[in-house]
Amino acid sequence: MMNFSTNASVGSHTGKENVPSSTRVDALQVQRTKQRTVLSVLSENEQRGRSLSQGSKLSKHSSVSDSSQLNFLGCPSSSSYDIYVEEACEVVLAASGEELDLDSYCLHAETDALQNEDMRLLLELSSCSCQDASMQSEPNGSLLSEEVLCLEYAENIYQHLRERETKLSARPDYLARHPEITDSMRAVLVEWLVEVSQEYKLHSETLHLAVNYMDRFLSCTGYVKRVKLQLVGTAALMIASKYEEITPPDLNEFVYITDNTYKKKELVRMEQVLLSVLDFNMAAPTSSQFLHLFMSIHSVCDMTRNLALYATELSLLEIGPFLQYTPSIVAAAAYCLATYTINRSLWPDSLNAFTGYTMAEIVPCLTDLHKLSISAESCPQQAIRNKYRSSKYCRVSWITLPAVLPFL
Repeated sequence: MMNFSTNASVGSHTGKENVPSSTRVDALQVQRTKQRTVLSVLSENEQRGRSLSQGSKLSKHSSVSDSSQLNFLGCPSSSSYDIYVEEACEVVLAASGEELDLDSYCLHAETDALQNEDMRLLLELSSCSCQDASMQSEPNGSLLSEEVLCLEYAENIYQHLRERETKLSARPDYLARHPEITDSMRAVLVEWLVEVSQEYKLHSETLHLAVNYMDRFLSCTGYVKRVKLQLVGTAALMIASKYEEITPPDLNEFVYITDNTYKKKELVRMEQVLLSVLDFNMAAPTSSQFLHLFMSIHSVCDMTRNLALYATELSLLEIGPFLQYTPSIVAAAAYCLATYTINRSLWPDSLNAFTGYTMAEIVPCLTDLHKLSISAESCPQQAIRNKYRSSKYCRVSWITLPAVLPFL
């Protein structure tokens, strides 16, 4: 059986950004009044059809033998050796076959990274000090929001993102390399990341980046044990928070949200390994970035905007078919689905000229996204639907989508 635990709860986070980082964990522990699902150990069998919102008890038992190894096959773009991590990621195997101590390996990785300012910032593993509240970002801001985007550079930005999106994407078939991990396990983990992102008021872009990092890491590795899957997801979210947020949650909070399933040392080591495998390529284009760019070129109403954002987040739940599409195509499909639902228009001429995408190129992804959105109500994972039921997002998950699209 695939068991999960729900022994951590959630409290109000109103005004949380103004609380010093050192007191946020204590405040969370005292104020939690409702339950939030916390993953523990992903056991062997799939649990398709189960919703985490039902409050099922999580078990911290694994049917995996202690002799099982987490085998990192090494990302071709980042290193020439294979990495084998036992339990808390303690051994690195060099190309020569000689075992190296991971502490030494990580120390060398840090030393090399310090030569580059961007990498140095990413490798800051100590707890973040809380910045002045005036420095806080709005929860739903974006680096490519309409308010800050300089339209005269929009074409250059778009071309740059298009060039990088294929280089920094995951393989659609990567689960074949991980016999212990299933589609449903990944979907449960993504839903958990959504819940954590909401609890800590993280940007939507942070969530998209975290899923990108996780998928790319699993594409570059093999035989990751199910008991380490949540560790990978947590490390991915921690890195994405450091990259995207002004004041990310500190290390203690990331340990706490896993119900202390992992220790600080394990999380820090997984962060270092993940950064190394991804070769410190953290500026990955996401469907969220493309969508904000499209909406700055051809503006839409708040209802349409939030419905498109809702559709792009839903696409994060499924590897197939959405990893076979580029993030820009997923964003275009979400834009079309939202505009057709709200005002019966599709892909405007301005975006056709700007992107070069025709409706014929968008239709396959749009068809899949429409099917996913129609079936979202019956999906076991309901965190995204619940998120977009709030007035903050114009309650767009309550909207009834058209049963048939005009080109079907």
